[in-house]
Amino acid sequence: MTSSTAQAPQEQACYHCGLPVPAASYYPVRIQGEARLMCCPGCQAVAMAIVDGGLDSFYQFRTAANERPDAFGDSPALSAQRWAIYDLPEVQTEFVTPLTGNLKQANLLLEGITCAACSWLIETHLKKNPAVKSVTVNLTTHRCTVIWDDQVPLSDIFSALNTIGYVPRPATDDQQQQLIKKENRIALFRIGVAGFGTMQAMMVAVGMYTGATDFWLDFLRWLSMLVATPVVFFSAWPFFQAAWRSIQMRHLVMDVPVALAIGLAYLASVWATITSTGEVYFESVSMFTLFLLVGRYVELRARHRNRLAFGNLAQLMPLTACCLRVENGCEVEESTPIKTLQLGDLILVKAGDTFPCDGRVVAGESAVVEALLTGESQPITKRPGDLVIAGTLNNHSPLKVEVTALGAATQLSAIERLASQAADEKPQQVLSADRIARFFIARLLVVCAAVFAFWLWYRPEHALWVTLSVLVVTCPCALALAMPAALSAATANLRKRGFLVARGHVIETLNSVNRVIFDKTGTLTQGQFTLAEVRLFEATRESRDQLLGIAAALEAGSNHPLAVAFTPWQDAYKASGVKQTTAAGVEGEIDGVRYRLGTAGFASQLSSENTARELPLPDDQQIWLLLASEQQPLAWISVVDEVRPDAAALIASLKAKGIAVELLSGDQSGAVAQLARQLGIDEFIAGAKPGDKLSHLNQRQAAGDKVLMIGDGINDIPVLSGADVSVAMASASDLAQTRADAVLLNDRLAVLSDALEIARRTKRVIGQNLRYSLVYNLLALPLAAAGMIPPWLAAIGMTASSLVVIFNALRLMD
Repeated sequence: MTSSTAQAPQEQACYHCGLPVPAASYYPVRIQGEARLMCCPGCQAVAMAIVDGGLDSFYQFRTAANERPDAFGDSPALSAQRWAIYDLPEVQTEFVTPLTGNLKQANLLLEGITCAACSWLIETHLKKNPAVKSVTVNLTTHRCTVIWDDQVPLSDIFSALNTIGYVPRPATDDQQQQLIKKENRIALFRIGVAGFGTMQAMMVAVGMYTGATDFWLDFLRWLSMLVATPVVFFSAWPFFQAAWRSIQMRHLVMDVPVALAIGLAYLASVWATITSTGEVYFESVSMFTLFLLVGRYVELRARHRNRLAFGNLAQLMPLTACCLRVENGCEVEESTPIKTLQLGDLILVKAGDTFPCDGRVVAGESAVVEALLTGESQPITKRPGDLVIAGTLNNHSPLKVEVTALGAATQLSAIERLASQAADEKPQQVLSADRIARFFIARLLVVCAAVFAFWLWYRPEHALWVTLSVLVVTCPCALALAMPAALSAATANLRKRGFLVARGHVIETLNSVNRVIFDKTGTLTQGQFTLAEVRLFEATRESRDQLLGIAAALEAGSNHPLAVAFTPWQDAYKASGVKQTTAAGVEGEIDGVRYRLGTAGFASQLSSENTARELPLPDDQQIWLLLASEQQPLAWISVVDEVRPDAAALIASLKAKGIAVELLSGDQSGAVAQLARQLGIDEFIAGAKPGDKLSHLNQRQAAGDKVLMIGDGINDIPVLSGADVSVAMASASDLAQTRADAVLLNDRLAVLSDALEIARRTKRVIGQNLRYSLVYNLLALPLAAAGMIPPWLAAIGMTASSLVVIFNALRLMD
């Protein structure tokens, strides 16, 4: 749409961004049947995109004007060119995560979000693109998570966001760090203005209350109003903004009574100043605002502390890596930015350096500190073939490492995403507290109206100030902070110990768990199998080593822990057409003959004689696998798996807490019963397939049990998904970890007992916080209603109650 010679009214505000419309411009957009004027082509283009998309109701529900777009009517070609750089794979490594199939997840930061309606607009607009499968917007952090089919370029999504006025940028760690610094800087600036205004207003108040009269009294009142006005309209602005937004959304929050108290006290004081009548309370307004801001700042720092408990990725990662290149037959060290590293590159990580990526050790031996991920300060020895993780520290000797994962694909980034996911979810406890706070605020406003009516009848000159005191002193800030502060501190403590909470409900649900079900392999045992014995059948013509080579070839492509036992023989043969059957075994063809390795029932079905089905296991003390060909069974192969050293102590601790313990394994051997006896587990089931495990879990839940499930394999995914709380081991498959509610990062089972104890401590702290906040409000309300608490003292009381709740919650960090 082009500019016209007609003029808009000079005082007209832009319907999109709220800025003045220049007198000589005319950029109208028809919204809901009425022509609305815009200040520039950029706002006009954005508004037209919203209207053309059928989303013009956005303007009806928004609670704040949008930011003015920085691009003034980009053409489609220019817009595509502007965002094309984000289609490059090397750029996407920092903020895009590959998912299953063609799906990818982009983590973005959006500029221009002003209210809850923005979230609706963004999600609705993007979902019109068939390639976009999911959109989530966090209003607090301005983060946007988009899952889309990469058959459509990412630049199209960036352009679509920019079209409706939200400028996207990658949500990298340095960008998030800048956001935290900006939030901290603005909070301190508001506190500084409030502190300066409070000091000046109190100094002026001394003059007013010590004998100033006539001209000097009026002068001091005007001076007090002058210093208090920036406090109200800048420092206290977030309270007004949040209160107005909540009223627009018909959702009462604690900022409603706070904004009412500040606004009414300020307006009443202004009226008293202009008319030279009554009392002014500018110093009380300023002091009240200062105390509130200090309390909010302490809360802000606590949130930042929890968020950064393990450091930020941008701080952990080095900027460069020592890349090894071959020139003229010689290996040359070259300092390379980590952003330019490629999969398969060879890097040298010297002693004292941080690993810049996930990788596999090629040469060297050293001790690596993985406390960042596992909470264990003891170094772990790494040798050729071992995996190292980005962000961990090489402690002793240089290591040559082959790059296996970079940027968002590293394990550290995956952990950060799980932690962010947990932080974005609101547990049922917090939702209940929010409902209680809304109920409390609604009743508080009714009480305030009654108090005001009484004092207006009894002593009108005190009615406003008593009502303000009631509004302030009973504001349910402590009630609203009681649960989130405690849950946040507990989550940070658990993560420090190596227990990563990936869902918001975990700590709450842990308190109700009365049954723990363990998987066996890789959970109660180390999952590091070694070959124990080979028993050949009489008719077998192959040698022991030949049979082990055949078994190794079948297991070569498997990620099952059992496959590790056959690694020394894996180069003897090559298998083709390999197929794995969950909880049964593996099948493949070698030199024209088909073989099976697995349970007796599975392997014997391949044999035409089918005799092995009748054979009993050699004994019930080990795990036995049957190797069979199409003609006959060939050999029994036993493997052993070492029990975790802290498994017995954990079982005893759980039973001492009155929690039932159960072993549920897909292993059909007698080793399940042997392990149950060894660890003191009374209830166990062997040979359970994934469906059987889920069915058993459902039966336990139907009987009223709250079940905690711990597993590590792909076959555990259904039961992990169905459990009330699920925990995946650090060695678990990526898919199992993403489906679990929590991840045990250090493989120390004893941490599970710590998690249950911290959950119980959290419940106690939440109870203490709730009792304190409710008792405080019940005691303070009658005193304030009786006129015994002035507004400034009410502000101190409310702030003190919030700080007590926060500091009590921070005890859970230890």
